[in-house]
Amino acid sequence: MTSSPDLDLISKEARAAYQAQEFLRAAELYQKAAALCEQGGNRLTAAEMSNNRSVALLKGNNARAALAATEGSDRLFAEAGDTRRQAIALGNQAAALEALGKLDQALNTYQNCADLLKQAGEKELQSCVLQSISALQLRTGKLPESIVTMQAAIETKPKQSQVEKFIKKILQVPFRIMR
Repeated sequence: MTSSPDLDLISKEARAAYQAQEFLRAAELYQKAAALCEQGGNRLTAAEMSNNRSVALLKGNNARAALAATEGSDRLFAEAGDTRRQAIALGNQAAALEALGKLDQALNTYQNCADLLKQAGEKELQSCVLQSISALQLRTGKLPESIVTMQAAIETKPKQSQVEKFIKKILQVPFRIMR
């Protein structure tokens, strides 16, 4: 990442604003950082700053702007061969789509995200996305799919907590009953 004193300062201020839960201020600062990166010809870092902006906007209850902030960043990361950041960009898009009530689109986008995270070997992140998919499936009345997805989320996770091991056993009950 090419860095400048201005970019470093703005990024630091943006993180501080985000941590202080000043989400709209953080989004503003991430937008400035993205513009600086674009001016410097660093499109990948600009896309990353835009994705940070998207997260801040979503936390600030502006899902429409959050979705717009991530637009095209997944393709940019794909062109660069950065599967991990491509997946994260898709995850940000899915979260914004979910907040906008576009649940089918969100499910598809989350699934693409999970597939890319699997390719990238990011098991912990993949598990988190699978949990989001499971919750969304549950919300949309797809109980059997939700159970299978939650099992996959727990199985994918490298280290399972005692609670997750317990949930895993509970999730096996419906399948035993159906046999």
